[in-house]
Amino acid sequence: MYQLNNISCPVILVVGAGDTKELSGRSLQKLCASAYKALNSKSKIIYSFLSELSVTDRNNSQALTDIVRATLEASYRFEQFKSKKTSTEAKTMTLVVGQELANATGQAALQWGESIAIGLNYARDLGNLPPNICHPSYLAEQAQLLAKGQRKLTVSVLGEKDMEKLGMGAFLAVSKGSDQEGKLISMEYQGGKKGDKPVVLVGKGVTFDTGGISIKPAAAMDEMKFDMCGAASVFGVMKALVAAKLPINVVGVVAAAENMPSGKATRPSDIVTTMSGQTVEILNTDAEGRLVLCDALTYVKKYDPAIVIDIATLTGACVVALGKVVSGLFSADDALANDLLQAGQQSNDRTWRMPVLDDYQELLDSPFADMGNIGGPYGGAITAACFLSRFTKDYTWAHLDIAGVAWHSGAQKGGTGRPVPLLLEYLNNRVAR
Repeated sequence: MYQLNNISCPVILVVGAGDTKELSGRSLQKLCASAYKALNSKSKIIYSFLSELSVTDRNNSQALTDIVRATLEASYRFEQFKSKKTSTEAKTMTLVVGQELANATGQAALQWGESIAIGLNYARDLGNLPPNICHPSYLAEQAQLLAKGQRKLTVSVLGEKDMEKLGMGAFLAVSKGSDQEGKLISMEYQGGKKGDKPVVLVGKGVTFDTGGISIKPAAAMDEMKFDMCGAASVFGVMKALVAAKLPINVVGVVAAAENMPSGKATRPSDIVTTMSGQTVEILNTDAEGRLVLCDALTYVKKYDPAIVIDIATLTGACVVALGKVVSGLFSADDALANDLLQAGQQSNDRTWRMPVLDDYQELLDSPFADMGNIGGPYGGAITAACFLSRFTKDYTWAHLDIAGVAWHSGAQKGGTGRPVPLLLEYLNNRVAR
């Protein structure tokens, strides 16, 4: 509505919120994103009264965080490779709040929403980059840049020679087919007390996945640049932790490799020895994510972790099972699984628990090695998780299969940044406890 009497603002945007008795946090986020996208491009100074809405499953502080996160998420643009860009003139939004939030509580809620959005949009940036730019060495450089000038964040990078010395035969079986050297990147955030055990996040960082010798069909292969979105989410969490100064110790480990066919590439039926000493018959070179992850999961024992969570665009089978709405959650530990399920509900970055039972392990049997790297046509997401579980006996572990939720296809193609909000909510809940 334009030029209303006795109102100094030239334009009023009215947003239909439906029945407020049914307004959830998830609905609020959608509403805020729609409102931002509906703003006139000429609107540069904005006042939002959406915090006046009552939300069924959020307190006022949580709702304010949702508003900030959703608005900044909606403002995201990825145009660095376009010759013509949309207007980059900054918008300023003032959130008008009630007395209960016009204080340090409201400011903290706003800053937490900003931190989530910073991490989320950073993960989207990394996922959206083309693979000729975003390769393993680029990710290592980004980690160093992230830590620059940050007293609480330190970075170390292992190259392929370092991994050979450690016996990471599974990781190297993936990376050796590419001219791009594989990297194992560790980012240590010391926000908590010195002796506190860290939460370790392990991200699959296959910067492009051709499938290797078991090559993928050409259709939609361009989307395999998103096969590093697990790694991108780890980067996003680390960036958000720095922004939020969350008082917790977290280690982010990224297994970065490129899966290419070449004369040096691994063949189906090759047998490799993992860092754990277990041997794997590689039956399908397109089941490469679990190979880089299994050595990374063995490596992280050095951190004496409180919890280990790996994040990976691991299986098409998980997309078949759960679609593109929720991520797959696998863990034998009920307490950890419940904590992640709760964090998913709180953050509107939901997950669904899947079985990781010993009954499925026999599907990985190999007549020539300790195990095969695939388990046949049935329960592919489950057997992939069972494979990883063989390398996680020394700590409490969960696996997030984000193959369905990490990116959008079609006209809206692009990284989503998930599950950055879920992981940050989980970490924030640990701090609160």
